[in-house]
Amino acid sequence: MKRIYDNPSPDDGFRVLVDRIWPRGMSKERARIDEWMKELAPSAELRKWFQHDPEKFPLFRKQYLSFLEENEECRKKLKELKERLKVENVTLLYSAKDERHNQAVVLREFILESSR
Repeated sequence: MKRIYDNPSPDDGFRVLVDRIWPRGMSKERARIDEWMKELAPSAELRKWFQHDPEKFPLFRKQYLSFLEENEECRKKLKELKERLKVENVTLLYSAKDERHNQAVVLREFILESSR
């Protein structure tokens, strides 16, 4: 996981943006993403409700996990990421300032748990 505003690194491997909205002030050239998986981002309603409020994070996490489990498009994209992880590093990119309370944290946890 990495903020999209951080400098890319050769260790990043496959760089995937997991935000639904393109990060403010970030050019596509500077972002150096390999894929933009909007499908894995929380719904607009969930994102707007959460507003990166740490107190809402436990409920956000629960609702977002349900979204990931129930959404067919999410399952397809998650399968792609898991296959990619077999051959190279995958870096989940997000724009939130809070590095502990965002969708990439939940998504990473979900991928690691379901890969066991």
